[in-house]
Amino acid sequence: MVAELFEQAAMHPDQARKLITAARKLAAKSRMKIPLEWRRRFCKKCNSMLVPGKNCRVRTRKGLVVATCLDCMNIRRVKR
Repeated sequence: MVAELFEQAAMHPDQARKLITAARKLAAKSRMKIPLEWRRRFCKKCNSMLVPGKNCRVRTRKGLVVATCLDCMNIRRVKR
């Protein structure tokens, strides 16, 4: 069910925030982990779907991938 909500969010960018918020609440309620491939595709602060070049800036720095959400300016650093 959670994966289906994330897939719908990827297909419908205008409703992505609402769908991602619902998926995160459902995963927390059922104590389920969100898969890594989906965890890195949305901003944890504003729940927007991150699309590089559109609302997300992606840079590499000292062995890290730094993704900045351009909606809320939240920064995420991930090991390469």
